[in-house]
Amino acid sequence: MRALKILVGVMAVMIVAGLALLIVAIADRLSRRGPTGTPSPPFAAAPIALPAGGRIEAMSLGGDRLVLDIVLPDGNRQLVVIDLATGARLGTIPLLSAP
Repeated sequence: MRALKILVGVMAVMIVAGLALLIVAIADRLSRRGPTGTPSPPFAAAPIALPAGGRIEAMSLGGDRLVLDIVLPDGNRQLVVIDLATGARLGTIPLLSAP
């Protein structure tokens, strides 16, 4: 019976020591963390010029590209492709009506 009491006492000390080590490890990791919610740098890109009288009909995303569907005053359409990382205009695809 005496051996059982010693064994229970040793296990209780091991549980308390393990719990203390766990608390110390959590506190250490929390103190090493960097600041949370660091703000991203402001986005500044050159404005994208639309043709006079043109309007944006639709927008769609594809990976890191934004595609604007622009309706021109003469009824034709064009697609403008923009790089989302830089805000630069990558190109224009004219869409002509079939005769």
